[in-house]
Amino acid sequence: MTSDEIVIRRAREEDLPQLIALFADDAVGGHGDTTDPDAYHDYLRAFHALDRASNEQLFVATLDDAVVGTFQVTFLRTLAGRGALNMRIEAVQTRSDLRGRGIGAQMIAYALEEGRRHDCKAVYLTSNLARTDAHRFYERSGFHRSHAGFKMALK
Repeated sequence: MTSDEIVIRRAREEDLPQLIALFADDAVGGHGDTTDPDAYHDYLRAFHALDRASNEQLFVATLDDAVVGTFQVTFLRTLAGRGALNMRIEAVQTRSDLRGRGIGAQMIAYALEEGRRHDCKAVYLTSNLARTDAHRFYERSGFHRSHAGFKMALK
């Protein structure tokens, strides 16, 4: 890779193989992601659902046309807070061999700008408790620990 210019844009269907590889490379997440060709249809179906959704956006960070990071934002309207619109950032991933080069910071800055553009009241994100490096990164990015998160697997 010769250029250092990161481009952040909406994900496209042709990005799927690189996105799948990025998620499958994540040993901490435990999401069951795999590059097994038999799973491709599941990813394709999910991509199309995300792409059609009016309240969800999937982004990629690219370097010389290679996907080097990704994140997803979801906009949530609540009745509490006088009908506030909030944004949740999910699935933040940077390619493991490129961490520490500012790609994550650029993705978070882009996501926050999306929240401002949509006039969101607040931005939320969750992070696996084992990702202590990521937690320090999020705190340096301006997030603070304010809530306890809970999760329950249904499948």
